[in-house]
Amino acid sequence: MTSGNDAAAGDEGEQQPRTASAAADGTAARPRKPRSFWKELPILIGIALVLALLIKTFLVQAFSIPSDSMQNTLQQGDRVLVDKLTPWFGSKPERGEVVVFHDPDNWLAGEPTPTPNPVQKVLSWIGLMPSAEEKDLIKRVIGVGGDTVECKGSGPLKVNGKALNEPYVYPGNTPCSVDEQGGQFKVKVPKGYIWVMGDHRQNSRDSRYNQSDRNHGMVPVDKVVGRAIVKAWPINRWGTLPIPDTFDQPGLDQQSSAAAPLTAAPQGIAVAAVLPVAVWRRRRTDRSAAGTR
Repeated sequence: MTSGNDAAAGDEGEQQPRTASAAADGTAARPRKPRSFWKELPILIGIALVLALLIKTFLVQAFSIPSDSMQNTLQQGDRVLVDKLTPWFGSKPERGEVVVFHDPDNWLAGEPTPTPNPVQKVLSWIGLMPSAEEKDLIKRVIGVGGDTVECKGSGPLKVNGKALNEPYVYPGNTPCSVDEQGGQFKVKVPKGYIWVMGDHRQNSRDSRYNQSDRNHGMVPVDKVVGRAIVKAWPINRWGTLPIPDTFDQPGLDQQSSAAAPLTAAPQGIAVAAVLPVAVWRRRRTDRSAAGTR
């Protein structure tokens, strides 16, 4: 007959030989050999490519400026970074923003298309270079849905009857162009569209000179890729692209009273969502207090 302690001692005695045998065998706690750098490199490259594609698709994409129509804000050959994220959350183009948009109705007819080499194709595919196949334009938003935009004589340009002070207009240009091709106009921008113009007013084929297309020179909002936010290249021209102060002047916004409920709607939804939770917590607190009395 043995006691419980004797049994435990016996168990320990049996375990020790096994542990010693395992240690002698060298197979028990052998450290795992790390992968070599060359084996991990393809995995790292794959992860980098996936991240680059996700960033290009949903966050930011680089675009090259192909012409002088936005001088001096942007020069030919500049690279800009375009914010593609905020439109996913319902953000719409605002007056004064510099935006990139797909050709709405053959605005680039007759323009030469560059032929990229294989390296450029790969870089454009992952978002490090703009795609040569995409027909995109870059202009400044002057009017949004509901606005009236007007040019008489050489200017100033007016939005909803308010004259714009435009320091970004190319030196030597007038805000409005005196010609019969579209430089003199008064238009009402429909909902869901924007009216765009280049900063180099006398060297830009923008909304003014495409009024004979199916959109009457307007750009559908769903054609907008995103807002250009940064001049990224060359380094000596790095800088942001803010909205000019002239678009913040009082009285410029002519939103109708019908838009007010839409502005307040998210707040109402938030209150409606929070109220049941608040009532439930109040009842739970009352029950707990009743139980402790």
